[in-house]
Amino acid sequence: MSAMKTPGVYIVEKNAFPNSIVQVATAVPAFIGHTETAMNGNTPLTMTPWRISSMAEFHRYFGGPPTVMFDLAEYDDKTPTELPGLTDETGATPDSLPAATITIPGRDASEPTKKYGLKIADDPAPSDASVASYRYALYGAMRLFFQNGGGPCWIVSVGGYDAAIEKDPMEQGIMVLKKEEEPTMVVIPEATRLTRMDCINVQQQMLKHCGADMKNRFAILDMFAGYLDRDGGDPVASFRGELGTNNLDYGAAYYPWVNTSIFEARDFGFHNIQAEDTLLVDLLKASANPAKLEDDDPKIKATFDEIEKIGLSGDKAPDPDILDKTLRAIAPLYVELTNKLMELSNCMSPGPAMAGIYTAVDAARGVWKAPANVSVNSVVSPTIKISHEDQEDLNVTPQGKSINAIRPFVGEGVLVWGARTLDGNSLDWRYVNVRRTMIMLEESVKLAAKAYVFEPNTANTWVTMRSMIENFLHSVWKAGGLAGAVPEDAYSVHVGLGETMTPVDILEGILRITVLVAVSRPAEFIEITFQQQLQKS
Repeated sequence: MSAMKTPGVYIVEKNAFPNSIVQVATAVPAFIGHTETAMNGNTPLTMTPWRISSMAEFHRYFGGPPTVMFDLAEYDDKTPTELPGLTDETGATPDSLPAATITIPGRDASEPTKKYGLKIADDPAPSDASVASYRYALYGAMRLFFQNGGGPCWIVSVGGYDAAIEKDPMEQGIMVLKKEEEPTMVVIPEATRLTRMDCINVQQQMLKHCGADMKNRFAILDMFAGYLDRDGGDPVASFRGELGTNNLDYGAAYYPWVNTSIFEARDFGFHNIQAEDTLLVDLLKASANPAKLEDDDPKIKATFDEIEKIGLSGDKAPDPDILDKTLRAIAPLYVELTNKLMELSNCMSPGPAMAGIYTAVDAARGVWKAPANVSVNSVVSPTIKISHEDQEDLNVTPQGKSINAIRPFVGEGVLVWGARTLDGNSLDWRYVNVRRTMIMLEESVKLAAKAYVFEPNTANTWVTMRSMIENFLHSVWKAGGLAGAVPEDAYSVHVGLGETMTPVDILEGILRITVLVAVSRPAEFIEITFQQQLQKS
């Protein structure tokens, strides 16, 4: 205060308490992928991180779902490459997405049984270049995220539905996230739509971004071709062998993919199927006329007339909704086809669901609770049923790259049955909740400590900062985030000359604080011992 020159009473106020540390948000994922649009009014949002908090906001800024196209073609053992997802036993390279077959028996002995394959198309039909390619997965991923408890998140649109899915835009989307401080997780559902090596390259960049560049984020990785069994291409072995060893404690992977209920059969119809010439029309005719009645039969003729409307265009084009309802009533094969389209579209990688589960568990229990032994919403089943023995190699492996299993349990539904990072052999960073808790503690203390930059490097500052950090850690301990019967067992803060600093440190303007914390770890293995004892009465 200024020098006192006039007689009187002067009031002096002094701060009695240190600043408080506010816990940072722990579950704010950033999703990177393609969207229908990317506009905020007249401002483009492409390659611009944008925060949303609901699916309604996603629709407002980024539009709706893509038009998914499916290839329908005759399938036989001589052409395995047409459906690589089904033919791993032949040695074909697994595709990034599954395929399906439809068997149509002949109507008499002269017509043999034939197989027809369905797979999501790589590109739109040449005759309709305006229809988007199939591999855009962000929209469905967002629905799965919010269904599993997702909340505020960031979207980075790397292009529209007319852009090819390539790794360079995804890596650029990762780079622009460096400008934002709030995201704590990174998820790229469309990485699995790339080639296997491009997918790995993108995932390596995700780990580098989280663990080396930002050091305050966690990557949730989706496994390429994770719908396959380990006996059919072994996506787990490929993932482990190609991912590398850098920054593994900043990421987690989940296996297998899941069959969801995000899309319904009525979301798909004849307009989603592309086939050569009149293949679809001919198959539907055969399905609508199993008795092989004469074509001039009035009922059959009327049915065929409806089916043939599929190929009409221009002024003769039918109302798609009315024709869709008609086909469902008159052609049994059409119902089977739309069900298959629904199943293929609902086969999704589990990363977005896990991001939602992380958010829900953090809100209900805290970031220190392992996101495991939790049911997955909007999931019918995992694509592969993993047994107790199957999970042994996933969870504990000599390479240390633990993979968390998603398993069905009788009477409990589909549960997340693993909580390990990819650094599974590390005693420090083995568990997802330990790494994410440390990220939360570090970021919370770091932000609060900024207020003391350039303060005098004296005992008053040291005591104030130690009290501030101890108060914060005490609140975390009371909430269950730190292990210990008493606070002294859970944490300790050390700062001072001769304790954490030397006189040279002070001359160089360095204030060193050492914080020790006992982060709670999950009871991954529970052993209960039973032993008989002698009768006592």
